[in-house]
Amino acid sequence: MPDASKAKVLMEQGQDFTSMVLMTDSGDQTTYNSAASLWSRADGREPVFAINGLHTGGVVTATTNVDEVSGAAATGDLNGVSDSSFVADTSLAITRGLTTDTHIINSITIDNSGAYVVIAGTDNTAFSTTRGAAGGPPLIPVDSIEVAQVRLTTIASAVVTAAEIFAVPGLHREQSDFPLYTKDYGSGDITFLQALPLIHTGAVPKRVYVQYYEPILQELPRAYDFVTAETSHSVSSTQVYNETIASTTESLGQGSFTQLMEDGHTDPVVTWKNQNMWFKFFQDRNKTAHELVQGKLGIARTWPAGANIAAACTVSAESAGTSNA
Repeated sequence: MPDASKAKVLMEQGQDFTSMVLMTDSGDQTTYNSAASLWSRADGREPVFAINGLHTGGVVTATTNVDEVSGAAATGDLNGVSDSSFVADTSLAITRGLTTDTHIINSITIDNSGAYVVIAGTDNTAFSTTRGAAGGPPLIPVDSIEVAQVRLTTIASAVVTAAEIFAVPGLHREQSDFPLYTKDYGSGDITFLQALPLIHTGAVPKRVYVQYYEPILQELPRAYDFVTAETSHSVSSTQVYNETIASTTESLGQGSFTQLMEDGHTDPVVTWKNQNMWFKFFQDRNKTAHELVQGKLGIARTWPAGANIAAACTVSAESAGTSNA
């Protein structure tokens, strides 16, 4: 029977840095990919995202001047720069329709220089929900953020009312934190909970950027007895009249391994203890099949008299390890 005498354990022992880069849409406007196969979660090395959209401010309000609105100062992510500051503009001119085309939508945006810009849609006799269509909201540049929409139904110049200004996140306003998303550190991807709307020129979604560290995995010498983090199941039951009803629960167990050490002070597992690290285990170092798990490294060292210095290591993961052929 095969054994693990030729096994090896690799641990994250360094990281390669990649500054802000544009992530790639997988094609569904929901999952976005980076060039990394893994993202580090070591202290100070977690990925940082800059998703085009506002953080705070950017409230668009009516003014006392005809055909004008005011845009408040704002902060947000724009084109790979996180936490940018945008200056207020209190006199944004709004375009109205002509003759019988009474309905028009103006998009209030922040452009790639951080300045407010108004982009007028095409006027029509009624509103449309289709981007770029007559009566619909205009497509905006790919390097801009939509802040609000002003929807007008009359051609005569007048003061814009509060009821004509719309700023619902996801519909009329781009927020960097909407929609919410999940991060997959094991693939270098993020997945939004809903598809990003195709509101930019060319019918494309907003831009998504990431800065990350990619782990450098190196073999741990003299490691043995590797256990991956896996889900276990337990059953409990309740006896009722004439039958027994069971229920199951799941729990995630710790990964673990033992390593014989040089001195117990300068070894890699000591350097990176208490940090969230990647581990890769090969049952046969000459084959590609392996287990991959990320978790917080804990160690318990012993310095016995007349025996090997050793560390009992635990890997406290947030999710079960994965098997890879």
